[in-house]
Amino acid sequence: MLVSIKEVEDHVFLLTLNRPDAANALSLALLDELQEKVKEINENPQVRAVLITGSGNKAFSAGADLKERKGMSDEEVIQTVTKIGDTIQAIEEIEVPTIAVINGVAFGGGLELALACDLRMMSTSTRVGLTETSLAIIPGAGGTQRLPRLIGLGKAKSMIYTAKPVEAKQAYEFGLVEYLFEPQFLMDEAKDLACTIARNGPIAIKQAKKAIDKGNGTDLSEGLQIERQSYKETIPTKDRAEGLLAFQEKRKADYKGE
Repeated sequence: MLVSIKEVEDHVFLLTLNRPDAANALSLALLDELQEKVKEINENPQVRAVLITGSGNKAFSAGADLKERKGMSDEEVIQTVTKIGDTIQAIEEIEVPTIAVINGVAFGGGLELALACDLRMMSTSTRVGLTETSLAIIPGAGGTQRLPRLIGLGKAKSMIYTAKPVEAKQAYEFGLVEYLFEPQFLMDEAKDLACTIARNGPIAIKQAKKAIDKGNGTDLSEGLQIERQSYKETIPTKDRAEGLLAFQEKRKADYKGE
């Protein structure tokens, strides 16, 4: 099994890339399994937050499988990069919040995968980078688009043009990752964050993600209309009534996603 998924806390699921001997590289077989796991997540109403990481402690993912690519024709390479991009986009479109737990190096497509997540947590002992120009290609699975939107044009151009990986501290200062932890604390902190998210109203969280993602890139007027529509979706829910009642009774709300 090249990709595994399991529930690690209530409503929190951990998706793991399982090719530690190949630095969790994105082979065609792994991409197929990853697409299947994304489908499972989308069809499972119990999922409220997803952690994504790599097995072992050396690599989150080193990106495309260059050994596999060696024997490909130009057309096959293009098809493979398209498949990586489509898979990463499917991760971006998961309705519930996703958190990349960058426990080891994330290069090329590996970093592109992390960029498609809602949040990124990183080990202080690792590095990340879009290293494609050193191989005479460019990031082709969203890197040239998602990285500038996240950290700004200048910093993104610097990373892509130089192909140099950045250390954890610099990645945090750039705003590339939102959280930074010592390796031994990283997964526990990731679970704590995911649990905090999962305890909130699941319909509200989905609508918040939808409003943020759809509104991003539009003008303010259009964004406010998107927000209003998402807000309306939360009003008739049982969860909203439960939230008000729990507040009145001074207890924790028990949300059902209804």
